[in-house]
Amino acid sequence: MEMTINRNRLFIGSCFALITTAMAFALRAGIMNNLAGKMGLSDTELGWINFMGNFGFPIATLVGGPLYNSLGPRNLGILAFVSHLIGITASILSASFWPLFLSTFFISFGNGTVEAAFNPMIASMYDSNKTVMLNRFHVWFPGGLVIGALIGFALVDSDNWQMKLAFMYIPTLIYGFLFFGQKFPEASGTLSRSNAENFKAIFTSPLYWFMVACMIMTATTELGTQGWVERILGQAGAQPLLVLALVTGLMALGRLFAGPVIHRLNITGVLLGSATISALAIFLMSSATGNIVYLYAILFAIGVCYFWPNMISFVAEYMPKTGALGMSLIGGFGMVGLSIFNPIIGGWLESAKKAQATASGFPIILPMILIVAFGLLFFYMRGKKPVHG
Repeated sequence: MEMTINRNRLFIGSCFALITTAMAFALRAGIMNNLAGKMGLSDTELGWINFMGNFGFPIATLVGGPLYNSLGPRNLGILAFVSHLIGITASILSASFWPLFLSTFFISFGNGTVEAAFNPMIASMYDSNKTVMLNRFHVWFPGGLVIGALIGFALVDSDNWQMKLAFMYIPTLIYGFLFFGQKFPEASGTLSRSNAENFKAIFTSPLYWFMVACMIMTATTELGTQGWVERILGQAGAQPLLVLALVTGLMALGRLFAGPVIHRLNITGVLLGSATISALAIFLMSSATGNIVYLYAILFAIGVCYFWPNMISFVAEYMPKTGALGMSLIGGFGMVGLSIFNPIIGGWLESAKKAQATASGFPIILPMILIVAFGLLFFYMRGKKPVHG
């Protein structure tokens, strides 16, 4: 008797894999002070740890995107699981900069493989409802950040950063269990399964590269602040991990109920509104101190919550000929931009510290550029319909 595909189990397993990815971000953000104290790492060295924590992601998407058509989501899922186990274990055993630097790559590579495997799998399984289901899948990135932030907050007085990282084993083992013995779908629906067609659609489309440039800015706006929340917002007089939990919790709720918002505004309208709200929130947060930071954090959460899933959904809905490769690469490019920006943030923090200046400002120029870019996209895409099977 042929096995049937259990879509619900595969979807839930994918969500736990994304929780692992998110917890890696949150827990790393919450151990920065521990690493600075225990290992004597400078902010610049911490910036390079964050760099490697992001850099494996685009490497994985660059490899996993073209291989999706031949290996499928099952084998890529196994690769993600193994990478996560190696990375978590090696990081916990690290006692100095270089072992931690290298082991962080494996966690990041596993994170990118999760995106390369399960974004196109979900788009294929739910071909007529891609955007809503991708938003529901990406609920669990901010959801995982909330979990990681609350763990970090509960253990804020503990110097045992290894124990904090060990919590990542829980979602990793759960998604490994949920996937074990399951039948996975072949690529189907409107996404192209031809690597040749994928590459041609990507490299001949100015719109795709326009979206790549926007993805770099949306990823840095969203994740560039969250990854450094303990070192940046700590000087604003608010509890940084509570701010992170507040922001990411609201982001999760926003993505869970994304359907009516997207139906009313469509993807491009949502992206334009997100850029506008993000710019306003960052401007207000740049000079805020005390409890008002929490209010502006709510505004920031509303602004950034729809960026990542709807950038990927735009590619799946309007450029299906780019296939799994197109969905993987756009996420990878976003992480490349974020990786490059992380050491810059670290150096900026050190400069601010030496000058005894505030370190609570954010890169407002990026969402300002995005307002213009998404405004142009909104008018360009008027009347164009998504491609469904």
